[in-house]
Amino acid sequence: MNKQCAAAALMAFTALMSIPAWAVREELNFEVFLTIPSRAFYVIPAESDWIHRPQRLLWDYNTSTLRGLRKSFDVRHDSSAIEARLESTGRLSNGRLGEEILLHVKFNGVVLSADVRPREVLSQAEAAVGKRVLLEIDPIKPLGGFKPGDYDGTVMLLFNAKAPGS
Repeated sequence: MNKQCAAAALMAFTALMSIPAWAVREELNFEVFLTIPSRAFYVIPAESDWIHRPQRLLWDYNTSTLRGLRKSFDVRHDSSAIEARLESTGRLSNGRLGEEILLHVKFNGVVLSADVRPREVLSQAEAAVGKRVLLEIDPIKPLGGFKPGDYDGTVMLLFNAKAPGS
């Protein structure tokens, strides 16, 4: 009986192996792109996959605080320092008056504001060789604390090359 079972199993295995296997083909198409910055002046995110998407600030349940955002940028300018400022005050809003959350924005450790006079964020010496610097956006806790709700906002940074001799 064991010989008959073994013979039947061997014949079944042989029959299965003789059936041509159907090949499965899978194709994946994706786009590839890059930007090669000019050597004269650039301020670009070190990781390019986040800059055009909304960024979620995370709520820390243990401490009842809102966490900030940290992202690196590669910056360079071959002939002068680099300055920056905010287009407008950074803030998050839920649409209700008095419940805005202001944002503290720093670039390379320099606090930025919406003042029309930009602040130097890289010296001429640092900018000439290029550097990777940190963008920090931290929520400022309102006087009455953080109020529940869905918030959104925009932080717009403006960079320029400092005028020589200024």
